[in-house]
Amino acid sequence: MKMRSLLFLFVLPLLCLSLTADTVVEEIVARINNEIISRSEFQQSRETVLNELKQKYGAQSEQMFSLQEKDVLRDLIDQHLLVQRGKDLGINPDTEVIKRLDEMRKQMNLATLEDLEKAAEQQGVSYEEVKENIRNNLITQKVIGQEVGSKIQITQEEARQYYQDHQKELQRPEQVRLSEILVSTQSPDATSGTPDPGVLAAAEQKAHELREQIRKGASFEEVAKKSSSGGSAEQGGDLGYFERGKLAKELEDKTFSMQVNEISDVIRTRQGFILLKVTEHQQAGVPPLKEIESRIQEALYYQKLQPAMRVYLTKLREDAYIDIKQGYVDSGASPNQTKPIMTAATTEEEKKKKKKKLLIF
Repeated sequence: MKMRSLLFLFVLPLLCLSLTADTVVEEIVARINNEIISRSEFQQSRETVLNELKQKYGAQSEQMFSLQEKDVLRDLIDQHLLVQRGKDLGINPDTEVIKRLDEMRKQMNLATLEDLEKAAEQQGVSYEEVKENIRNNLITQKVIGQEVGSKIQITQEEARQYYQDHQKELQRPEQVRLSEILVSTQSPDATSGTPDPGVLAAAEQKAHELREQIRKGASFEEVAKKSSSGGSAEQGGDLGYFERGKLAKELEDKTFSMQVNEISDVIRTRQGFILLKVTEHQQAGVPPLKEIESRIQEALYYQKLQPAMRVYLTKLREDAYIDIKQGYVDSGASPNQTKPIMTAATTEEEKKKKKKKLLIF
């Protein structure tokens, strides 16, 4: 990293000499090794933070922004350092970038990635910037996981203590987790809201046949994937959790009295005929520690991750060459950086130490 810093110091003047008189040079807010943060990048990040706060907090967004504005440059420098570290580690997420883009394509019901690119351009969004942002986010996540997250240890004693200290937050209402198989009665060529009697009879018969297949040993989830008309078919019919009061009274009375893994009789609904399976039934109160230990470990992991991240990023700063333009502040700066931020309070003795350190390099 130090060698890269030195090369940057020698190459920068040559780059400056190569600029022609017609070149438009944008204001540089910060230099991080051989990369820069421009004023437009800084302003764009600032506006992104403000817009996110507006969506989340509405009228209180300005107040929240006043607390977070000081960290905008810090977060930009964090990302540059993490992406640079990812390159040093040889992390290449190109395959995952394509997967993420393909997921976006599917969500937008587009046929090809070329269509996705055209859609981005039509919305005034740079497709290359979209790819670069996805790529940088993936690199950042991998570096954090590999360099920070993998070193976080959580003991059983910590999990037990968290369980004892957070009993109120861990309480949950009684709820059931349901899966469904829907046989639709909506005929494609129907012109009225009333299903054709023949369609009704055929759908009811099919629902009974599917229930019989499951009774004889077929997997409910596989039957749902293959034969259900519901939107949950790809997930094996999983509908998630329902508390009391969230279902129609008839369905609530039926499902909350069923045993786990029990399959309901065929039920007539407005959409068609359904089969319901209770996959979990959670009682009200605080669940046993063993049941939610993984959830507690995740909470403890994220509690430890933030301070560990700041320690790691401070070390990256100390191993890097960072120069901040006067008037801007990196709230994550370390006093041990190669080029600390100079302020009016910097003493002559500190300046002499700085010069001596650079001469030694």
